[in-house]
Amino acid sequence: MGLIKYKLGKLIEPVLDINSNLRYGSNDVRGMTITKEIIPTKADVTETDLSKFLVVSPGEFVYNPRTHGRRIGFGYNNTGDTFIISWNNIAFKVKKSMKDVVLADYLFMHFKRDEWDREACFQAWGSSTEVFSWEALCDMEVELPPLSIQQKYVNIYNAMIENQQSYEHGLEDLKLVCDAYIENLRRETSCKTIGKYISEYNVRNEKGLSLDYVRGITTSKEFISTKANMDGVSLDNYKIVEPGMIAFISDTSRRSDKMSIALNHSDDVFLVSAIATVIKTDERKLLSKYLYLFFNRAEFDRYARFHSWGSARETFSFNDMKEVSIPIPKLEIQKSIVEICEAYTVRKEINEKLKTQIKDICPILIKGSIEEARKTEEE
Repeated sequence: MGLIKYKLGKLIEPVLDINSNLRYGSNDVRGMTITKEIIPTKADVTETDLSKFLVVSPGEFVYNPRTHGRRIGFGYNNTGDTFIISWNNIAFKVKKSMKDVVLADYLFMHFKRDEWDREACFQAWGSSTEVFSWEALCDMEVELPPLSIQQKYVNIYNAMIENQQSYEHGLEDLKLVCDAYIENLRRETSCKTIGKYISEYNVRNEKGLSLDYVRGITTSKEFISTKANMDGVSLDNYKIVEPGMIAFISDTSRRSDKMSIALNHSDDVFLVSAIATVIKTDERKLLSKYLYLFFNRAEFDRYARFHSWGSARETFSFNDMKEVSIPIPKLEIQKSIVEICEAYTVRKEINEKLKTQIKDICPILIKGSIEEARKTEEE
């Protein structure tokens, strides 16, 4: 038996079970992402009637019929737990009579491809909101190899997922070590204001650096390539941020209760707007990387917002920054904490790359399974 083409409607059916008995509560509510992941809901559902929410069991799929431009919010319950999703989403499963034709895991690999997103968005319709309906999903076609070939490629995919999740668990353990180390310092070491360890670095763009060096500062504590319209803007008054220096925006009133602050981790010089404040630390006593760890904590964002002042616009000035109090241990201890946290950051980046590779491997696996089925058919 070789490749057979099916309409999806022949293979799947809607899930209509609802949480009418309220067996599942707010902790069981899930959402889905355009990267095809199931996540805890970000909505406040404490006052929401959950009795109409759809019950999604292991092996079942969910998707948001409202498209997000080029992506469909989609998820697959490949866990051993049951959860609930909002009634305005669509849940479905492989028909019992078709489980000897298609594996749910294989079908999910099919849905994770960019090609599927493009086709689904093309089939969506509407004016202010485009909708990818259940009928449109059922009308899509899929080419299926024999179940044994599907299982072979599903095993490859699941092995990659298992390796990535194992790596991620170790990543969380490392983060716990990092956080615990900092908390122990806060309890065991007396805190000091950082004012005598920092100074404002107010050097303008005398070197004539170009637009390529201009950076914005985000509330996620990173430097990014500027998104501002720089046409006709003179860079003469822009401030220099040397490697190892920290820059922040003093305006805190319109930034979701978060401080825009970043450390220049690179070996390059950056340029930031004249409204930013650039900090230089006394590296003989306080490492900028160690200080940056505290700026990354949610406690610092709360502190900065609480100590901001103003009417139409609230600000957290350099003088306010000098009053920030943190534990300042010996340099050796600062270095060890920084090394642990940098190891966490590097591994976190590797984990994100692994996730991307797994997503990108889906079209390759689907193509490989189809080519193998065709080759088997020819033989």
